[in-house]
Amino acid sequence: MNEQDFQQKLGDLIQQINDLPEQQRAPLAQIATETRDRHERMKKTVADLQESLDYLRLSIKYLVFDLEATRRENDYLRKLIAQHSREEGGGDAGESHTDDGCHGAD
Repeated sequence: MNEQDFQQKLGDLIQQINDLPEQQRAPLAQIATETRDRHERMKKTVADLQESLDYLRLSIKYLVFDLEATRRENDYLRKLIAQHSREEGGGDAGESHTDDGCHGAD
């Protein structure tokens, strides 16, 4: 049932309640009013939840982006460390990859 159908049926119910004798009308009118109020609160709660979900989705996208950037940075830094290790401890093998000679010996 969509919102328009609900409001239509609730309006019809309230009209039928208003046609009842006063003794029967008061308690049923109170229940109908409470139902309308609960429905409004529920709509607000659902809207708030939707907004929270939208914010959560956006936050997750930012976190995934940050995670991917951190992984790329880690890969780059690991390559630099590995390259530095080869240059420092590789001896002749390390010199074969680089053109800088013995910069670390000074």
